[in-house]
Amino acid sequence: MLGYKKVGILIVLCSVFLLAPPHAFAMHIMEGFLPANWAIFWMVLSLPFIVFGIRKIKRLAGEHMNIKMLLGLCGAFAFVLSSLKLPSVTGSCSHPTGVGLAAVLFGPAVSCVMALIVLLFQALLLAHGGLTTLGANVFSMGIAGPVVAYAVYKLMNRSGFSTGASVFAAAALSDLVTYIVTSLQLGLAFPAAEGGVIVSIIKFMGIFAVTQIPLALSEGFLTVIIFNLLLAYNKNDIKELGVLGGRI
Repeated sequence: MLGYKKVGILIVLCSVFLLAPPHAFAMHIMEGFLPANWAIFWMVLSLPFIVFGIRKIKRLAGEHMNIKMLLGLCGAFAFVLSSLKLPSVTGSCSHPTGVGLAAVLFGPAVSCVMALIVLLFQALLLAHGGLTTLGANVFSMGIAGPVVAYAVYKLMNRSGFSTGASVFAAAALSDLVTYIVTSLQLGLAFPAAEGGVIVSIIKFMGIFAVTQIPLALSEGFLTVIIFNLLLAYNKNDIKELGVLGGRI
Protein backbone atom coordinates (compact mmCIF):
# COMPACT_ATOMS: atom_id res chain seq x y z
CA MET A 1 0.00 0.00 0.00
CA LEU A 2 2.81 2.41 0.90
CA GLY A 3 4.49 1.67 -2.42
CA TYR A 4 1.37 2.59 -4.37
CA LYS A 5 1.15 5.90 -2.51
CA LYS A 6 4.75 6.79 -3.40
CA VAL A 7 4.25 5.93 -7.05
CA GLY A 8 0.99 7.88 -7.02
CA ILE A 9 2.75 10.95 -5.67
CA LEU A 10 5.28 10.73 -8.52
CA ILE A 11 2.46 10.57 -11.07
CA VAL A 12 0.77 13.60 -9.48
CA LEU A 13 4.04 15.55 -9.67
CA CYS A 14 4.35 14.67 -13.35
CA SER A 15 0.81 15.90 -13.91
CA VAL A 16 1.80 19.40 -12.80
CA PHE A 17 3.88 19.62 -15.96
CA LEU A 18 1.77 17.51 -18.27
CA LEU A 19 -1.62 19.09 -17.65
CA ALA A 20 -0.62 22.70 -18.07
CA PRO A 21 -0.04 23.23 -21.80
CA PRO A 22 -1.43 26.51 -23.15
CA HIS A 23 -3.22 25.01 -26.19
CA ALA A 24 -6.66 23.85 -25.11
CA PHE A 25 -7.63 22.88 -28.65
CA ALA A 26 -5.17 20.01 -29.00
CA MET A 27 -6.61 16.54 -28.51
CA HIS A 28 -7.05 12.95 -29.77
CA ILE A 29 -9.17 12.73 -32.91
CA MET A 30 -11.56 15.51 -32.01
CA GLU A 31 -15.33 15.50 -31.54
CA GLY A 32 -17.19 15.35 -34.86
CA PHE A 33 -14.04 15.18 -36.95
CA LEU A 34 -14.61 11.71 -38.43
CA PRO A 35 -17.44 11.05 -40.89
CA ALA A 36 -20.34 9.22 -39.24
CA ASN A 37 -19.74 5.94 -41.08
CA TRP A 38 -16.13 5.73 -39.88
CA ALA A 39 -17.05 6.77 -36.32
CA ILE A 40 -19.62 3.96 -36.18
CA PHE A 41 -17.24 1.45 -37.77
CA TRP A 42 -14.49 1.98 -35.18
CA MET A 43 -16.96 1.88 -32.29
CA VAL A 44 -18.46 -1.43 -33.47
CA LEU A 45 -14.96 -2.85 -33.98
CA SER A 46 -13.93 -1.85 -30.45
CA LEU A 47 -16.99 -3.17 -28.61
CA PRO A 48 -16.02 -6.89 -28.42
CA PHE A 49 -12.63 -5.96 -26.93
CA ILE A 50 -14.30 -3.73 -24.34
CA VAL A 51 -16.73 -6.48 -23.28
CA PHE A 52 -13.93 -9.04 -23.01
CA GLY A 53 -11.82 -6.55 -21.02
CA ILE A 54 -14.61 -5.91 -18.50
CA ARG A 55 -14.96 -9.65 -17.92
CA LYS A 56 -11.22 -10.04 -17.42
CA ILE A 57 -11.11 -7.20 -14.88
CA LYS A 58 -13.90 -8.86 -12.89
CA ARG A 59 -12.00 -12.15 -12.94
CA LEU A 60 -8.71 -10.53 -11.88
CA ALA A 61 -10.42 -8.61 -9.08
CA GLY A 62 -11.80 -11.89 -7.75
CA GLU A 63 -8.44 -13.68 -7.93
CA HIS A 64 -6.16 -10.93 -6.55
CA MET A 65 -7.15 -8.96 -3.46
CA ASN A 66 -4.84 -5.98 -4.07
CA ILE A 67 -5.47 -5.64 -7.80
CA LYS A 68 -7.82 -2.65 -7.56
CA MET A 69 -5.12 -0.32 -6.23
CA LEU A 70 -2.75 -1.32 -9.02
CA LEU A 71 -5.48 -0.91 -11.63
CA GLY A 72 -6.24 2.57 -10.34
CA LEU A 73 -2.58 3.55 -10.43
CA CYS A 74 -2.20 2.36 -14.02
CA GLY A 75 -5.33 4.28 -14.95
CA ALA A 76 -3.96 7.45 -13.37
CA PHE A 77 -0.67 6.98 -15.21
CA ALA A 78 -2.48 6.65 -18.56
CA PHE A 79 -4.73 9.63 -17.80
CA VAL A 80 -1.84 11.93 -16.93
CA LEU A 81 0.41 10.99 -19.84
CA SER A 82 -2.32 11.02 -22.50
CA SER A 83 -3.48 14.45 -21.31
CA LEU A 84 -0.27 16.04 -22.57
CA LYS A 85 -1.35 17.85 -25.73
CA LEU A 86 1.12 18.80 -28.45
CA PRO A 87 -0.66 19.95 -31.65
CA SER A 88 0.51 17.97 -34.67
CA VAL A 89 -2.07 17.99 -37.47
CA THR A 90 -5.55 19.46 -37.84
CA GLY A 91 -8.04 17.33 -35.94
CA SER A 92 -5.54 15.47 -33.79
CA CYS A 93 -2.35 15.84 -31.76
CA SER A 94 0.74 14.06 -30.48
CA HIS A 95 1.01 12.93 -26.88
CA PRO A 96 2.17 9.93 -24.85
CA THR A 97 -0.45 7.23 -24.26
CA GLY A 98 0.53 5.66 -20.93
CA VAL A 99 -1.24 2.37 -21.70
CA GLY A 100 1.94 0.33 -22.12
CA LEU A 101 2.28 -0.11 -18.36
CA ALA A 102 -1.20 -1.60 -18.00
CA ALA A 103 -0.65 -3.82 -21.05
CA VAL A 104 2.53 -5.26 -19.51
CA LEU A 105 0.92 -5.85 -16.11
CA PHE A 106 -2.59 -6.98 -17.07
CA GLY A 107 -2.67 -7.64 -20.80
CA PRO A 108 -4.32 -5.74 -23.68
CA ALA A 109 -7.93 -6.55 -22.74
CA VAL A 110 -7.67 -4.67 -19.44
CA SER A 111 -5.83 -1.82 -21.16
CA CYS A 112 -8.75 -1.46 -23.56
CA VAL A 113 -11.22 -0.80 -20.74
CA MET A 114 -8.74 1.48 -19.01
CA ALA A 115 -8.28 3.50 -22.20
CA LEU A 116 -12.07 3.73 -22.62
CA ILE A 117 -12.46 5.21 -19.13
CA VAL A 118 -9.53 7.61 -19.59
CA LEU A 119 -10.77 8.79 -22.99
CA LEU A 120 -14.32 9.20 -21.71
CA PHE A 121 -13.19 11.37 -18.80
CA GLN A 122 -10.93 13.42 -21.06
CA ALA A 123 -13.72 13.98 -23.58
CA LEU A 124 -16.20 15.09 -20.91
CA LEU A 125 -13.91 17.03 -18.56
CA LEU A 126 -11.02 18.30 -20.69
CA ALA A 127 -12.58 18.58 -24.18
CA HIS A 128 -9.77 16.21 -25.18
CA GLY A 129 -11.02 13.84 -27.89
CA GLY A 130 -14.76 13.33 -28.25
CA LEU A 131 -17.74 11.04 -27.79
CA THR A 132 -18.39 10.48 -31.49
CA THR A 133 -14.74 9.56 -32.03
CA LEU A 134 -14.49 7.47 -28.86
CA GLY A 135 -14.46 4.19 -30.78
CA ALA A 136 -11.61 5.28 -33.07
CA ASN A 137 -9.54 6.61 -30.17
CA VAL A 138 -10.16 3.47 -28.09
CA PHE A 139 -9.11 1.27 -31.00
CA SER A 140 -5.81 3.10 -31.59
CA MET A 141 -4.84 3.84 -27.98
CA GLY A 142 -6.63 1.04 -26.12
CA ILE A 143 -6.44 -1.92 -28.48
CA ALA A 144 -3.74 -1.64 -31.17
CA GLY A 145 -1.08 -0.07 -28.92
CA PRO A 146 -1.59 -2.42 -25.93
CA VAL A 147 -1.69 -5.55 -28.14
CA VAL A 148 1.73 -4.63 -29.53
CA ALA A 149 3.05 -3.70 -26.06
CA TYR A 150 1.96 -7.04 -24.60
CA ALA A 151 3.35 -9.06 -27.52
CA VAL A 152 6.70 -7.21 -27.49
CA TYR A 153 7.09 -7.56 -23.71
CA LYS A 154 6.34 -11.28 -23.70
CA LEU A 155 8.57 -11.97 -26.70
CA MET A 156 11.56 -10.04 -25.32
CA ASN A 157 11.11 -11.43 -21.81
CA ARG A 158 11.10 -15.01 -23.08
CA SER A 159 14.10 -14.28 -25.32
CA GLY A 160 16.30 -13.41 -22.37
CA PHE A 161 16.14 -9.61 -22.43
CA SER A 162 16.05 -7.82 -19.09
CA THR A 163 12.68 -6.77 -17.70
CA GLY A 164 13.68 -3.12 -17.97
CA ALA A 165 14.55 -3.40 -21.66
CA SER A 166 11.32 -5.32 -22.32
CA VAL A 167 9.18 -2.71 -20.55
CA PHE A 168 10.93 0.14 -22.40
CA ALA A 169 10.40 -1.44 -25.82
CA ALA A 170 6.79 -2.34 -25.03
CA ALA A 171 5.85 1.17 -23.91
CA ALA A 172 7.72 2.96 -26.72
CA LEU A 173 6.36 0.73 -29.49
CA SER A 174 2.85 0.89 -28.05
CA ASP A 175 3.02 4.67 -28.35
CA LEU A 176 4.28 4.54 -31.95
CA VAL A 177 1.74 1.94 -33.05
CA THR A 178 -1.07 4.05 -31.59
CA TYR A 179 -0.13 6.85 -33.95
CA ILE A 180 0.41 4.58 -36.92
CA VAL A 181 -3.17 3.38 -36.42
CA THR A 182 -4.39 6.96 -35.92
CA SER A 183 -2.73 7.87 -39.23
CA LEU A 184 -4.48 4.90 -40.82
CA GLN A 185 -7.84 6.04 -39.42
CA LEU A 186 -7.38 9.60 -40.69
CA GLY A 187 -6.06 8.40 -44.04
CA LEU A 188 -9.07 6.13 -44.57
CA ALA A 189 -11.50 8.92 -43.63
CA PHE A 190 -9.73 11.62 -45.66
CA PRO A 191 -7.97 10.14 -48.71
CA ALA A 192 -5.70 12.49 -50.66
CA ALA A 193 -7.02 13.96 -53.88
CA GLU A 194 -3.98 12.55 -55.65
CA GLY A 195 -2.76 9.13 -54.50
CA GLY A 196 -5.76 8.27 -52.35
CA VAL A 197 -5.64 6.53 -48.98
CA ILE A 198 -1.99 5.39 -49.09
CA VAL A 199 -0.62 8.88 -49.78
CA SER A 200 -2.85 10.32 -47.06
CA ILE A 201 -1.69 7.76 -44.48
CA ILE A 202 1.99 8.39 -45.31
CA LYS A 203 1.41 12.13 -45.01
CA PHE A 204 -0.19 11.83 -41.58
CA MET A 205 2.52 9.44 -40.37
CA GLY A 206 5.26 11.80 -41.55
CA ILE A 207 3.78 14.75 -39.70
CA PHE A 208 3.18 12.76 -36.52
CA ALA A 209 6.71 11.32 -36.54
CA VAL A 210 8.30 14.72 -35.84
CA THR A 211 6.89 14.80 -32.31
CA GLN A 212 5.87 11.19 -31.73
CA ILE A 213 9.26 9.46 -31.94
CA PRO A 214 10.83 11.58 -29.14
CA LEU A 215 7.63 11.21 -27.10
CA ALA A 216 7.66 7.43 -27.52
CA LEU A 217 11.24 7.19 -26.29
CA SER A 218 10.45 9.45 -23.32
CA GLU A 219 7.38 7.38 -22.47
CA GLY A 220 9.49 4.22 -22.59
CA PHE A 221 11.96 5.60 -20.05
CA LEU A 222 9.23 6.95 -17.75
CA THR A 223 7.34 3.64 -17.85
CA VAL A 224 10.51 1.79 -16.81
CA ILE A 225 10.90 4.17 -13.84
CA ILE A 226 7.32 3.60 -12.70
CA PHE A 227 7.59 -0.17 -13.25
CA ASN A 228 10.80 -0.33 -11.20
CA LEU A 229 9.17 1.61 -8.36
CA LEU A 230 6.26 -0.81 -8.35
CA LEU A 231 8.71 -3.69 -8.39
CA ALA A 232 10.67 -2.23 -5.46
CA TYR A 233 7.66 -1.69 -3.21
CA ASN A 234 5.07 -4.20 -4.45
CA LYS A 235 7.00 -7.09 -5.94
CA ASN A 236 4.60 -9.70 -4.57
CA ASP A 237 1.65 -8.18 -6.43
CA ILE A 238 3.66 -8.11 -9.66
CA LYS A 239 4.70 -11.73 -9.19
CA GLU A 240 1.10 -12.83 -8.61
CA LEU A 241 0.20 -11.44 -12.03
CA GLY A 242 2.88 -13.63 -13.65
CA VAL A 243 4.60 -10.65 -15.26
CA LEU A 244 8.22 -11.43 -14.33
CA GLY A 245 9.82 -14.01 -16.56
CA GLY A 246 13.24 -12.78 -17.62
CA ARG A 247 16.17 -11.01 -16.00
CA ILE A 248 15.24 -8.16 -13.67
